[in-house]
Amino acid sequence: MAVRAAAVAGLFYPRESRELSRSIQAMFADAARGDPRLRPPKALIVPHAGYPYSGPIAASAYAPLDRLRGIIQRVVVLGPAHHVAVSGLALPGAAAFDTPLGRVPVDGAAVDLLRPLSMVTTSPAAHAREHSIEVQLPFLQQVLGAFQLVPLAVGRATAEAVAEVLELLWGGLETLIVVSSDLSHYLPYDHARDLDRRTCTDISDLALLASHDQACGATAVNGLLLAARRHRLEPHLLDLRNSGDTAGDRGRVVGYAAFAFIPEAAHDPATHTH
Repeated sequence: MAVRAAAVAGLFYPRESRELSRSIQAMFADAARGDPRLRPPKALIVPHAGYPYSGPIAASAYAPLDRLRGIIQRVVVLGPAHHVAVSGLALPGAAAFDTPLGRVPVDGAAVDLLRPLSMVTTSPAAHAREHSIEVQLPFLQQVLGAFQLVPLAVGRATAEAVAEVLELLWGGLETLIVVSSDLSHYLPYDHARDLDRRTCTDISDLALLASHDQACGATAVNGLLLAARRHRLEPHLLDLRNSGDTAGDRGRVVGYAAFAFIPEAAHDPATHTH
C-alpha cells in the first residue's frame, strides 16, 4: 500500500505527536467559537502556512467542528500545487497520508468516482512535498478523529472544472469540503490588509476572485464559490489576519482568512426528515 509520508512535520508544525496535539488544542481553546446557532458548515476556506503564522486563523474554522465528530466521515481537501506543475486536479496515487497523529486513509470509492474525469490526473510527485493539504490534516484528526480523505492538488484548471469535481463528491452531512488557501503574499502590512479585505468582500458576495494575487488557491476558491451559488451556501467570515498580526514582521506579510460556508435553512439536509 502506497502511503504519502509527512513532508513538513518539524517545519510547518511540530514533529512530535504530543507536542502537536497540545499545540492544536491550545489554538482551539483560543479560537473564537463563532455563533452556536449557525448550522454545520458544508465547506471551509482555511490558510496553510506554518502553524505559528496561520494556525490560529485555521483553528477558528476547525474548532467548531467538534460537534460534528462522528458525523463527518469524509473530507475533501483541495490545495494549490506549489512545487510541481499540474494540469487539472491531481490525486496522490496513495492509499493513505501519514502525520504525527496517525494515518489518514484515502477514500478509495471517491477516487474511483473521480478517475474517469478528464480534468483529474494522478501525480504522486505533486503531493510528495506539498504542504497545502498536509497542514490541514492534524487539525482534522484532532477535531474529527477518524475520517477518510480525498486530497486534490489543484493546478491549471478552471473554476468550472473544480465545481464539477465538488458536485460529484458533494454528498450530505458526512462530507466536508476544505479549500486550502492563503490570501495576499509579501505586501506591506497596510496594503495587504486593504487587498485582503476586498478579497473577503468578494468571497462573502460569492464573486469570483480575479487573480491569484488575491489568493494562492484562487482556482479552488472560485470553484467552491460556483458550487456555493448552486447549493445556496452562505459564506461567514470567521477570522482575517496576516503574518504581521501573528508571528512575523510587518514589512512583507501573507494574508490569512477563515470562512465557513453554511447551507441556507431551507436547503439544509438536517432540517428534513426522511
